[in-house]
Amino acid sequence: MSNENEIKKFMAKKIKEEVSLAEIQKLIEEKFKKRMTFLDVRLMASTLDSIDWEKEAEKETAEEKAGKEAAEAEKDAEKDAEKDDAPADSDGKCIVELSKLVKPGSVAHGSVKFPSGASGNWMLDQTGRLGMEKTEGKPTEDDLKAFQAELQNMFSQNA
Repeated sequence: MSNENEIKKFMAKKIKEEVSLAEIQKLIEEKFKKRMTFLDVRLMASTLDSIDWEKEAEKETAEEKAGKEAAEAEKDAEKDAEKDDAPADSDGKCIVELSKLVKPGSVAHGSVKFPSGASGNWMLDQTGRLGMEKTEGKPTEDDLKAFQAELQNMFSQNA
């Protein structure tokens, strides 16, 4: 029996066991020491007569759906973390919050809600430069002074 026929027999057995083609691809490489692309595996499997391709397609779709759901759950968790970091209503005060997440290129970052109602995200880089992004509204000079004072107060308490 040739190596290709052994692989086809192995493949047919695994497909009947409802193993996905991606997993079969890995198993072929492990067992037969033959590297095949997914397309090669799919084409070889298509030559087998005893395969219910609708069932196989449904199975792969379910695996893709599970992967998408996991990615969406991760995005939701990130959004929840951002909501946790967002400031509450200011009540005329400057509210500065420090994010627990590490942002690349920054020493610290977080969110701010200015007394005027403007808000945004701030970042302090390694050289001590302060930057603002995703601002909503335009902070006044008094807003910026209050923000700087609140930021200094926050860092002096954490020092």
